[in-house]
Amino acid sequence: QVQVIQSGGGLAQPGESLRLSCAASGSISGFYAWDWYHQAPGRQREWVARISETGGTTYTFFVQGRFTISRDNSNKNTVYLQMNSLLPRDTGVYFCTAARTWWGQGTQVTVSS
Repeated sequence: QVQVIQSGGGLAQPGESLRLSCAASGSISGFYAWDWYHQAPGRQREWVARISETGGTTYTFFVQGRFTISRDNSNKNTVYLQMNSLLPRDTGVYFCTAARTWWGQGTQVTVSS
């Protein structure tokens, strides 16, 4: 059984930064691609960023240059989403997933002045 635990998030003012973390434990081994998704209030979940098995990264247009997805060098099943220059539209629940199979519980990010 695999567990994915998210942490981080919270309240930030526009322009500030937050970092989300995501760690998988249990019966998981090897390198997986990880994705982050964002669900704004009243909207469908949307893809935000991906880090591939080999470390390549891709982003949706709206976060490019502001968000960075990375993997922990010492624990390949821990990933991060560094969110800089936050905007009110970044508000919502963020979900991480490994291999789009195992999902975290979601973490709330609120960007408001």
